[in-house]
This record gives sequence, structure tokens and C-alpha cells, in this order.
Amino acid sequence: MLNKIISYLSQQLDIPADSMDANTTFESLNLDSLDMAEMIIDMEEEVGVDFEIDGDVRLETLGELADYIEDKLD
Repeated sequence: MLNKIISYLSQQLDIPADSMDANTTFESLNLDSLDMAEMIIDMEEEVGVDFEIDGDVRLETLGELADYIEDKLD
């Protein structure tokens, strides 16, 4: 899942994929809440699962998002 997220962000933000890893923060990529929402919607469509992210969930790194998505897929 992490590779899918990195690939998506690389394409969307025109950032080299090899410059991102599990510890890359969304803040360091200058993603705002609207960018995050759009990414989540795109990821939901790609894997066919509603991730049901609510306001209590704090995802700050690409790795945290990948882990969250993988937990939802289990």
C-alpha cells in the first residue's frame, strides 16, 4: 500500500518517488486537508473500500496512512 501511496503522490505532486518513504510527513509535502481528502477518495476508489476516516484519526506520515488502509482491508 505504501508504494501505491508514494506512486500516487509522485504523479499528483510531480515529486520523485524515491524522495518519499514511510516517514515522509504530509506537512513536508505541503498537503492541506483538501489535498488529503482528495487523495483518500482516490485511494478508496482504487482499492474499492471506504476507509471511514473521521476527525479522531490523526495520520501524519505516509506510513501511518498505509498502515491505516491495510488495517481497513483486513
